[in-house]
Amino acid sequence: MELLQSTDFWIGLIKIVWINIILSGDNAVVIAMAARSLPPAQQQKAVLFGSGAAVVLRIVLTVVAARLLALPYLQIVGGLLLLWIGLQLLGEDEDGEGEAKEYGSMMAAVRTILLADLVMSLDNVIAVAAAAQGNMVLLVLGLAISIPLVIFGSTLMIKLMERFPIVIMLGAALIGWVGGETIASDVSLREVLAANPWLHYAAAAAGAFFVVAVGRMLQRRAQAAAGH
Repeated sequence: MELLQSTDFWIGLIKIVWINIILSGDNAVVIAMAARSLPPAQQQKAVLFGSGAAVVLRIVLTVVAARLLALPYLQIVGGLLLLWIGLQLLGEDEDGEGEAKEYGSMMAAVRTILLADLVMSLDNVIAVAAAAQGNMVLLVLGLAISIPLVIFGSTLMIKLMERFPIVIMLGAALIGWVGGETIASDVSLREVLAANPWLHYAAAAAGAFFVVAVGRMLQRRAQAAAGH
């Protein structure tokens, strides 16, 4: 009770929730893109399972994120992984082939959500950990409150993607942008980035262009193969 009556506790909780609202936008896009081709009932399950598991993953990551970010080349690998995920999501085949295919797709969607969140959350959780100031109750509660926010954002994005297909392209570009940023943020490139700050944005733009350009090319090849 004393904890709940503490002003610092409530200020810390508000900080964590606000940080997650700001930083979870790209995660909501990944969740929406991974779940968009599933039947409506499975979309909700994928969003729910993916969001919940991603928040649990963030709690675990908070303990080790600072050490992981200090490892050279880790973020380069993570950024390349995000570029690959962006290509997969943009070129995803939306035609189902029965219940077995749909179920497999849902599990694949949840795996994609977790994998992308693992990479995208490494730096985000440091901000959350700083706001929690070592208070695990505050950390868990703040991240738990964030679950419905991410679910709402993901559900809204799915509806937008269904209505406006261009949103899918923009979502893929965002994943590519984050992938490029992640690569440029690696500790091994710190000195290069310090001398050339513009490289950060150049890498992000290159990542977005790569995912959209290569993704569209793969889509056209798949359509041509299907036509034959």
